[in-house]
Amino acid sequence: MTDPSTTATADAGGIPPQNSGAQPAKGGFLTRVPGEGSFWLSEWAFPVFVACLAAGIFTGTHLYYVYHTGVFNEVAVVSMLKAGMEGGSYGAAAAFGAGFLFARVIEGPMVGILDIGGSLQTGVGIGIPAMLLAAGFTAPLQHFWLAIPVGAVLGALIGVAILVIRRATVNSTGGTSTFGADVMMGAGNSAGRYLGPLVIISAATASLPVGLGSTIGAALFYKWKKPLTGGAIIGAMLAGFFFPISGK
Repeated sequence: MTDPSTTATADAGGIPPQNSGAQPAKGGFLTRVPGEGSFWLSEWAFPVFVACLAAGIFTGTHLYYVYHTGVFNEVAVVSMLKAGMEGGSYGAAAAFGAGFLFARVIEGPMVGILDIGGSLQTGVGIGIPAMLLAAGFTAPLQHFWLAIPVGAVLGALIGVAILVIRRATVNSTGGTSTFGADVMMGAGNSAGRYLGPLVIISAATASLPVGLGSTIGAALFYKWKKPLTGGAIIGAMLAGFFFPISGK
């Protein structure tokens, strides 16, 4: 005959009886990351996101090639592509864009951060189009219906390449090194983690609802062990959507 005290089940709060050896049940809104375990936070959702981003960026370059507006890049970078369109020499744009793309594809798997500006906006938006134009392949940049799938395929290939590199390096058996690629992140990304309180203060000075939204967002991200700055910004944006600040 068993002792009832040793066969008691956990209560509704997920707390097992003492000396039972059972682990507390995990639960609660604040202890879980939203969407955790779903496809959108899985590894193979990454190529889908990169494909969508690359499709839009490549199509933006198509708009610039045809209508001279719409490209997702800085003026200085676009000027290299413009020089090629006017003079026929795409060497500078191709080398600059492709170099950025190669560096970021190598860096991304190592440090877990993909620089969208360097890898996609510069690489897919300027470097690859410049190489295509230099080789005489103008159709993807002349036709809207072709620019979207070409950009999506390029983005998917980049996403898959990053996952393959990651599995062969930091995610390999016993792999714990970033192979020195973390140095490429620069001081800006390292210092960004300290900007959260400044974002909250700036939001609070804008308006009380925006400040509260920023504070709540930062608190949730801190609870989920995510970058506090991102939560502060997202919280401020959501609060500003529902409580807009009137322009002066």
